[in-house]
Amino acid sequence: MRYSRYFLPTLKETPAEAEIESHKLMLRAGMIRKLTSGIYSYLPLGLRAVRKVEKIVREEMNRAGAQEVLLPMVQPAELWQASGRWEKYGKELLRFKDRHERDYCLGPTHEEVITDLVRREVRSYRDLPLNLYQIQTKFRDEIRPRFGLMRGREFIMKDGYSFDVDDTEAEKTYWRMYEAYKSIFTRCGLDFRAVEADTGAIGGSFSHEFMVLADVGEDTIVFCQKCDYAANIEKAEVVEPAKPSSESPKQREEVHTPDKHTVEEVTAFLGIPPQKLVKTILYLADGKPIAILVRGDHEVNEIKLGHLLGCKKLYLAPPEEVKRLTHAEVGFAGPIGLDIPIIADIAIKGMANFVTGANKTDYHFVNVNLNDFKVSKFADLRFITPEDTCPRCGGSLEFKRGIEVGHIFKLGAKYSEKLKATYLDVEGKERYIVMGCYGIGVGRTVAAAIEQNHDKDGIIFPFPIAPFQVYLLPVDVKKQEVVEKAETLYQELSRHWEVLYDDRDERPGVKFKDADLIGIPIRITLGKHLKDGKVEVKIRKTGEMILVLLSELMTSIERLAQTLSP
Repeated sequence: MRYSRYFLPTLKETPAEAEIESHKLMLRAGMIRKLTSGIYSYLPLGLRAVRKVEKIVREEMNRAGAQEVLLPMVQPAELWQASGRWEKYGKELLRFKDRHERDYCLGPTHEEVITDLVRREVRSYRDLPLNLYQIQTKFRDEIRPRFGLMRGREFIMKDGYSFDVDDTEAEKTYWRMYEAYKSIFTRCGLDFRAVEADTGAIGGSFSHEFMVLADVGEDTIVFCQKCDYAANIEKAEVVEPAKPSSESPKQREEVHTPDKHTVEEVTAFLGIPPQKLVKTILYLADGKPIAILVRGDHEVNEIKLGHLLGCKKLYLAPPEEVKRLTHAEVGFAGPIGLDIPIIADIAIKGMANFVTGANKTDYHFVNVNLNDFKVSKFADLRFITPEDTCPRCGGSLEFKRGIEVGHIFKLGAKYSEKLKATYLDVEGKERYIVMGCYGIGVGRTVAAAIEQNHDKDGIIFPFPIAPFQVYLLPVDVKKQEVVEKAETLYQELSRHWEVLYDDRDERPGVKFKDADLIGIPIRITLGKHLKDGKVEVKIRKTGEMILVLLSELMTSIERLAQTLSP
């Protein structure tokens, strides 16, 4: 492709709307342009990168036995009402009526539609297993779209769905998809981790997220430095203390703590570390009050708590409810004398002589012990910390930020039961199909790759998903011999590689800056060494410059391509 004919409007300045590097660079490199909040047009350079990711996805999905379909983006309300998600999904689901006043939505995902398709066609166990996927535009009306393609409202997604006869077969399919996803992101040239994750609004029994490691990632992931355990921080398991405190129980005392509400205020006033205080946090679970106990230096993980309680709605008790239950101002709640169920984090099990609120304004108890109140249940209720150990092997943990680019779920029969997707087994009995669900944010993968691979000068594209593989840059296009050699090279290189030929009549500095900004992996410069039969080859990833004889150029590019490919 000749640069002079290519729609590639680069920018020297960073648009004010861009907050993170991938967003800034995708705008500056002419890859995307904003239409409205959270909705972007893909320009030719951006679309080429997206298509590279799509190609890898298709190849690996097909290799794993999946078949491509294309489903409607507009979905009838009755399917979502049947699954129970019409109300549950919230305002992210963009609802509208057609001219006949029938309710529809723009698809944020396609579990309902694909289940409806399969329930109409599958009759027997002989029709299973089935694994279908699509690459299609989705719409989620995010309350605060930001970061360009990282959190947009309209986005390109690969979503796949598997259908099996039972849990055993569904799990086999799940792990095939797990391996396919690992292959996809490896081939994309990304540094990623597959981590255990919560199933969220999609539902199901278990799931894994595929996270690209990057400083701006919205999620924190935890992984062991010794074994292969990895999890999203919302899912990461906490190990019960190995042994209880060796302290002998002391006499409980009520202490005046005037106007000391927070952990920091109370522990500073009493001269104790946060680890010696137990917080009593009051929640309403489906409207019923419950007290949660966690150590002063720990935080309640509401996702874990919600799963434990099995409730539909979970939120902190408002101040007036706290006062009604404790007869004290907020900040002085404690478990002693509290007449509601109490659930304690497992870290509390090993504690002795700790501090709690006294359910009395401006007072706390010191030297509290577990026999002073009744715990209904001990459970893992908190976020893991760097002080914890791996729940699998006891090794040290590492915490990093990550960008979610893929998520796979074992759904079970959640959708097939509600939408009556059944089959007849070998004995002629009707059974529910067991499902799995597998998603990849295609545009988000490109953005995550840029977030992970850039420097002060611009993008550093991983070779497999680069829009072009070679950037051909003649320094002086006014010299006939340079133009002729560049044209010859362009034709020769294009037979083997995807080449962006910068044939513009621009100053060399402008060309070099654009080349670095766009981030094509290999740059070939025709300059002062051309008289000696040599060209300069620059590797964008390392910045290394190599002088190569024209007679050896094709071999050198081939060798570099192999080095740069994962």
